Amino acid sequence: MRRPRVTSVLAAAAAAAVVLVAGCSSDGDSITRPGGRSSTPTKPGGGDPSGAPSPTESAAPAKGSVKVERTLTTKLNSPWGLAPLPGGDLLVSSRDTGKIFKVSADSGKKTELGSVPGVSAAGEGGLLGLAVSSDFGTDHMVYAYFTTDSDNRIVRMVYDDKRPAGDQLGAPDTIFKGIPKGAIHNGGRIAFGPDKMLYAGTGESGDRGLAQDMDSFGGKILRMTPDGEPAPRNPDAQSVVYSPGHRNVQGLAWDADKRLWASEFGQDTWDELNLIEPGKNYGWPEAEGKAGKKGFADPLEQWKPKDASPSGIAYAKGSIWMAGLRGERLWRIPLKGDKAVAKPQSFLDGKYGRLRSVVAADDGGLWLTTSNTDGRGEPGREDDRILRLEVR
Repeated sequence: MRRPRVTSVLAAAAAAAVVLVAGCSSDGDSITRPGGRSSTPTKPGGGDPSGAPSPTESAAPAKGSVKVERTLTTKLNSPWGLAPLPGGDLLVSSRDTGKIFKVSADSGKKTELGSVPGVSAAGEGGLLGLAVSSDFGTDHMVYAYFTTDSDNRIVRMVYDDKRPAGDQLGAPDTIFKGIPKGAIHNGGRIAFGPDKMLYAGTGESGDRGLAQDMDSFGGKILRMTPDGEPAPRNPDAQSVVYSPGHRNVQGLAWDADKRLWASEFGQDTWDELNLIEPGKNYGWPEAEGKAGKKGFADPLEQWKPKDASPSGIAYAKGSIWMAGLRGERLWRIPLKGDKAVAKPQSFLDGKYGRLRSVVAADDGGLWLTTSNTDGRGEPGREDDRILRLEVR
């Protein structure tokens, strides 16, 4: 595997080099690259480059609703990643055991695919995010983000459901490595975008300075080809870094106009929901929440960590839906284009404990996993499950 090069930029220069615009800040839209060359980044995956909503976009209702249709399955061990397969069944990862399971969307039956070799589960690390290839119908590839003894990395494996249970994953092919690891802040969410590129949310592993260090993959959103190379039209053609200045990104989702949104853990003050645009700097550790500092993009919404501590997000019915761990609730953020049309609304407050992953189903509903066996759940909550939600 060829390691993609990251352009060397000092932390202070990186912050000053990015001049921000639409949706998150009122400043300009150019990026000054090393050597003084400036360019205007495009928005891979579509969307109006101005950040304005397209004329066809309508506002989501100010108030929504959530109904738990059913519990799909129970007795999951430290579930983390959740990825729908073509046809509707789900793949779920077990952070602490390193195993991947398929869960039938009809019956809830669990089938073990196998274990990912090399997983080192400790602290917040282990087998984290999952993604199914955009070309799964032909390549049958499943991607996984996980912690090893030395780093966080991304591998892909051929999934063959004709083989016996427990032996359905091929040997892992490492496509990307060198993401910093730590006892905390390992990021871990991966997803294929509308452009068929692979995106990864990383954490700064507890080393705050890495988020502004352009020689580090920590505290970033990365964008790469399915082979792990820098994706076309990245801010720097030689780099997989899509946006810097993040503390710990665990949620990625695209709206109907193909804009990228990300959830992010704050420290003591503000958790964030950000509209992500290529090359913009999201501020950590110089800014947390809506700081209004020049050179940094402010989030669309912010929460006190006790009310959120967000992990996965999904887009459905015109809103972003955000799972809260410490907050033990599901947040709804109604949108019109790249703006919120009303204050965030919470659901399921405390009813199911910590909430980890949420993904959209083809029919407009949601799948939601709990996270009570991750070592931080309340005593007495020893079960994790997948819930099927009807949302409006």
